Amino acid sequence: MDEGWEAVAAGDIEFVFLSPEQLAKPDVLERLAAVRPSLFVVDEAHCVSSWGHDFRPDYLRLGDVIDRLGHPVTLALTATASPPVREEIVSRLHMRDAHQLVCGFDRPNIYLEVVPARAAERKAEAVVLQAAGEPKPGIIYAATRKDAEEYAAALTELGLRACCYHAGMRAGDRNDVHSMFLDDGLDVVVATTAFGMGIDKPNVRFVLHADVPESLDAYYQEIGRAGRDGDAASAVLFYRQEDLGLRKFFSSAGTDDVVLQRLVKLVSLHRDTHGGPIAPQELRKAARISAARLTAAVNLLEEAGVLVTESGSLTLTAGAPDAPEAARAAARVAEARQRVETSRVEMVRGYAETVGCRRQFLLAYFGEVMAQTCGNCDACAAGATETLSGSAWQVNDRVEHDSWGPGVVMRCEPDRVTVLFEQVGYKTLKLDAVHAA
Repeated sequence: MDEGWEAVAAGDIEFVFLSPEQLAKPDVLERLAAVRPSLFVVDEAHCVSSWGHDFRPDYLRLGDVIDRLGHPVTLALTATASPPVREEIVSRLHMRDAHQLVCGFDRPNIYLEVVPARAAERKAEAVVLQAAGEPKPGIIYAATRKDAEEYAAALTELGLRACCYHAGMRAGDRNDVHSMFLDDGLDVVVATTAFGMGIDKPNVRFVLHADVPESLDAYYQEIGRAGRDGDAASAVLFYRQEDLGLRKFFSSAGTDDVVLQRLVKLVSLHRDTHGGPIAPQELRKAARISAARLTAAVNLLEEAGVLVTESGSLTLTAGAPDAPEAARAAARVAEARQRVETSRVEMVRGYAETVGCRRQFLLAYFGEVMAQTCGNCDACAAGATETLSGSAWQVNDRVEHDSWGPGVVMRCEPDRVTVLFEQVGYKTLKLDAVHAA
């Protein structure tokens, strides 16, 4: 590690690749600031946004990191960012005079299909048979590690070269699966969402989702790994309404009131005793919690206006409430996030159950209007004729609701409109009710 930093300081290294978790370490940030980088690139920038899927708390500190580095030119990259996500990326990263370049979300060569399923056993059989019959290679996404292992075993029994991939495997085994897949040594990889980063394989012919995804953001990014060579590919979602309950469970993690109060008291005690902010490592040691729990709790307290970061350390904001009220404020922030996550699961339901063009639905979710049906999804094959014209509203219009506050129009239909509200997430409103209100 020291040799690497010495090479960076000497100017022998042109690019330094660091995770947000590494940039949260004061010594790493100090070394990076000393060499004054001219360009700061944030990949998977949707993780900065609480609206974006794969939200990661450590990404929230990148704006402070950019400030600490002297505000170099900043480039934020993402494949899936709706207009609200793009706006939050600019704000969170403290970008100045930001220019947004949007290249479009449509992948017209990918055939979109949803296969309804009732019994779990029949769904599992249908997934295996679908994968066996598709051109190879391909990817199956499953919700749990156990499911990934069972699907891979079933495909192997059929004579296919199949392996599972999930975070519970040893790093070496995961790397072997990754390499074999990239080198065309496997027909199918059955994976949890742990499989995805670094997958730039042009000839993936199908992506099957054995279970509903956490959001349409995640779904579109995952199916986008198919057909990158421009040839025909397919994306099939196996859908059971009962599976939505699992996703809602995943999105309903609560807050730990005891931990939140303890952190506030410790920060306050350190300020009173030492007259200044406390380093995150010292706070974690005093609180006796893991780094992940500390990061999650601190970010909630920061968003609630209780804590603030100063030169990489933490202190209470002016007029911060006492510990019990601070915990309640953080809990309200967490509840708002959970409402958004729940609404995103409902948008997955909307996509799976729509009788209109699926590509229109997906593109509208990302704020892109497709006036005519696509002709390359199961709904169009069944004769869907839906268009997104005929509404008095326009995609990206700003609106205000008496109860839900400000929002952005994401999808317009002749009789209804879908709006992303800042406080409650996605809501689909019938226009008759809107006009009558």
